[in-house]
Amino acid sequence: MKAKEWNEIRVSAEAELAAKVRDLRQELFNLRLQQSSSQRLERPSRLREVRRDIARLETLLRERQLKAAK
Repeated sequence: MKAKEWNEIRVSAEAELAAKVRDLRQELFNLRLQQSSSQRLERPSRLREVRRDIARLETLLRERQLKAAK
């Protein structure tokens, strides 16, 4: 995702972030399925991008949880 998108995501509600993580996990599953079934991926680098986006979103969610606990 681009920096502009991340700025918009940072101000999103937790429910929206959770939904985005769920969508990205589904996309990652589909990409892995395509790769394992010997289909040629159009953009193999998308696997890496999706994994990193998931990590970023989960980090943001965790930061919010810790901030709310204080």
